[in-house]
Amino acid sequence: MSIIGTKLKPFTTQAYKEGKFLTVSDTDVLGKWAVFFFYPADFTFVCPTELEDLADNHDTFAKMGVEVYSVSTDTHFSHKAWHDSSPAIGKIRFTMLGDPAGVVTNNFGVMREGQGLADRGTFVVDPEGTIQLMEVTSEGVGRNAMELLRKIKAAQYIAAHPGEVCPAKWEEGEETLAPSLDLVGKI
Repeated sequence: MSIIGTKLKPFTTQAYKEGKFLTVSDTDVLGKWAVFFFYPADFTFVCPTELEDLADNHDTFAKMGVEVYSVSTDTHFSHKAWHDSSPAIGKIRFTMLGDPAGVVTNNFGVMREGQGLADRGTFVVDPEGTIQLMEVTSEGVGRNAMELLRKIKAAQYIAAHPGEVCPAKWEEGEETLAPSLDLVGKI
């Protein structure tokens, strides 16, 4: 079941960010664009490659006004230990949400039944708390930060330009479409 267009559900959880533990709730997310980047577990295989990719693009996300929240069902203590022991994860400057109770993971519908682990799910939430994008991939398929950035740029563009849409492979600065009866059958 799609959760596109629905509002962020309430949560409060512990997190690790830049050497500190903090509490993060749904209300902290409101007012800015946010990415919730779910992954199965700390100290695994594909997960650190994805998180390092996000970390390498952190400045671009920040310039776009996007806050990144990585989420697994590990604790914030595990996130700190991983951050301190892995060169790839040590690059991370975004917030790493611990979700051992599975509240956030279940809110987004990416909890693996009977396993207590999250699927690889990516969700983009707008400043009003509405989920605008979602992608869920299988265990072995890693995600790409550049693809995510392109999609966020498109979501931000259409939010700022009602009545326009971004066609396939749209890149910032390219032409958009204004859906109308005149376009039917001509694309």
